[in-house]
Amino acid sequence: MTRIIAGAAGGVRLDVPSAGTRPTSDRVRESLFAALEVAGALDGARVLDLYAGSGALGLEAASRGAAAVDLVERAKPAAAIARRNAEGVRRSIGGGAPPVRVHAAAVGTWLRGATGPFDLAFLDPPYDLPDAELDAVLAALAPLLSADAVVVVERSSRSGAPDWAAAGLEPLRDRAYGDTALWWGQPAAESQSR
Repeated sequence: MTRIIAGAAGGVRLDVPSAGTRPTSDRVRESLFAALEVAGALDGARVLDLYAGSGALGLEAASRGAAAVDLVERAKPAAAIARRNAEGVRRSIGGGAPPVRVHAAAVGTWLRGATGPFDLAFLDPPYDLPDAELDAVLAALAPLLSADAVVVVERSSRSGAPDWAAAGLEPLRDRAYGDTALWWGQPAAESQSR
């Protein structure tokens, strides 16, 4: 069972699509969000969850103090589930809930029309997404990031690190959890000084 781990909506159960997505495990989310809280990356953040599936990553951020969350999911059945999950989190938090918008669109298409800045971005693409497509998404995302944004990419630990430099980003850290790896990046220092 997938659930919100902590924060104002802690314990809220999340539905997951029956096929076509790979939910981030509770163990990985727990470790990720503990590190994000220590880094001060959640409170008041404008969050973008790309390849959102059930919306678990973005909704966990909403539960833990994000100011606004955008969930982008191409598959219409998964986007419908993300909307239901967002409503459950909103009801649990009550009047202080941040706005959560669900966009049923392809990630690349949505990014071309998006406006930032985003302070925190999650990318949890299908494990078989070609590296060139991930690089293109990161390049489209980079201009939408705030100067001190954090980008977290979840992929198979066998797929290797994203090409941060090609997108004008730089690596922060990485960590493997069995077959799953998280790579953290941020806007490159030279792009911040322009």
